[in-house]
Amino acid sequence: MFEDVSRAVAEVTRADSVYLVSSFAPAIAHAQGLGWEVLQEATQAGESASIDWASAVLAERGMDAVLRLPADLPLVRAADLDALLAIEVRSPAAILVPSREGTGTNAILRTPPTLFPSRFGPNSLALHREEAARVGIECLIVNNERIALDIDEPADLQALLELGRGTAAHAALAEMRIL
Repeated sequence: MFEDVSRAVAEVTRADSVYLVSSFAPAIAHAQGLGWEVLQEATQAGESASIDWASAVLAERGMDAVLRLPADLPLVRAADLDALLAIEVRSPAAILVPSREGTGTNAILRTPPTLFPSRFGPNSLALHREEAARVGIECLIVNNERIALDIDEPADLQALLELGRGTAAHAALAEMRIL
């Protein structure tokens, strides 16, 4: 899945820069091979803490917006990401892309990057909307079927088998004889 997401991100035309947040050496080497910046974590306390730490670092470096994308979105395409980045919002603002079941947050764009804390995990979409309301903004919700499919449950794998032909994740499932 990381290969699929990496391929899509590498083809994006509207991003000023790409950063990988990780402490996993193979992922870091892959990102560096693509010319991406790496924010290497000493420890990982959880996804929300990682994203908030990276967002603060990027804000300190002068970034005025950050789009967070996880590595388990095997169907995502560069056009999906370029479409998100093309949406014009005035800071402060946030864009949320829900998960397939409609309760998770599979992509989030915040401007400024530290606008409100991340709340990834169960019911993150509602929690992110609550955080946005707490700081006085309304989130723009953008539905995208390819970004919506993250791999968390067995049903997600079934959807990947049906929809993901041509992806590295689908090929890996075939190689493992999961098909």
